[in-house]
Amino acid sequence: MYKIVTLPGDGIGKIVLPEALRVLDAVGFEAEYIKGDIGWEFWVKEGNALPQRTIDLLEKYRIGLFGAITSKPKDVAAKELSPELQGKGLVYYSPIVRLRQHFNLDLCIRPCKTFKGNPLNFIRRTKDGFEEPDIDVVVFRQNTEGLYSGVEWTNPPPEVRKALETHPKMAAFKNVPGEDLAISTRIFTRPACRRILKEAFEYAKKFGYRSVTVAEKPNVIRETSGMMREEAIKISKSYQDIDLYFTNIDAQMMWMTKNPEDYGIIVAGNMFGDIVSDGFAGLTGGLGFARSANIGKNCALFEPTHGSAPKYASLDPSIVSPFAMILSAVMMLDYLEEYEKANMIRDAVKKVVEEGKVRSYDMLKLKGGPDVLKKGAASTSEITDAIINKL
Repeated sequence: MYKIVTLPGDGIGKIVLPEALRVLDAVGFEAEYIKGDIGWEFWVKEGNALPQRTIDLLEKYRIGLFGAITSKPKDVAAKELSPELQGKGLVYYSPIVRLRQHFNLDLCIRPCKTFKGNPLNFIRRTKDGFEEPDIDVVVFRQNTEGLYSGVEWTNPPPEVRKALETHPKMAAFKNVPGEDLAISTRIFTRPACRRILKEAFEYAKKFGYRSVTVAEKPNVIRETSGMMREEAIKISKSYQDIDLYFTNIDAQMMWMTKNPEDYGIIVAGNMFGDIVSDGFAGLTGGLGFARSANIGKNCALFEPTHGSAPKYASLDPSIVSPFAMILSAVMMLDYLEEYEKANMIRDAVKKVVEEGKVRSYDMLKLKGGPDVLKKGAASTSEITDAIINKL
């Protein structure tokens, strides 16, 4: 029996994760679920949104399902601490980012694939009317480095500023007072670039994708994006049957709405990967269908990419879409090589969407609120029930 650490987190994470477990039970996946503490309530009560006991659980079991997290700016976070924790120098830091870095979950894989019949699918105008392209893109996002590495300062210490001013481009900021200067570093390492590119090409080879596109900005961010480009050229030589393309991230965001069906695997650093994956998610059903895997060499964590949506968390019955969470659980099954069960759930989701009898409020293009159920939207549990009935 598998042992899976469940991390509901905040807001709607506590709603959608149990729905995914219902589907896993229905398909015959046998597992023991061990709940871990993570999220805003633990920041407020303990000054730590990711307690050590939760890290210890993942150290032991090495696989987790994650719901959603609430993150707020550091000044707001500090004010919400319990009175006894105020003024102790505690700083809020995203627990999901901490998990990625602690366990070196350096591969973030985000499939963006259209389900036939989804009214939120991308449609474009043609000379004869409209068409709906079949989009099947998988974004490989480097998950632990780049702008999310956390190496940043406001009012950098003298030794940091002195080191930075050895670069001629810093001359433009020489007279800026320290308290008016905020610096974030963008760190790439060659081993991390090689690993994500190698995994991307292997994935393309395994699942029949014809191309790998690196979406970076080497014409301006020459060193970091340039390193990714260099390593892509080297690695591509071992995959002669897979085409290698390069796009600048800004142009990529334009081209994705012109010919999204032309792309297969997309590789990018942390920030650009976050951006382009949300962009393609918007073409394939929105964040209600956006799922992801965070994979390291000996640990993995699976999560929807939507947020905690606290304004919907208290609605009863719940109206939020469980599709992304359920499809994230499917990615966990793939990781565990439970392919038959994974395909059964995928097919069930596909049938529910295509049939169109049960749709979430966003699929009906309604503004979220308690009245959407009267307008024909299905509740969270009704969507899960429909998927289970198709299994």
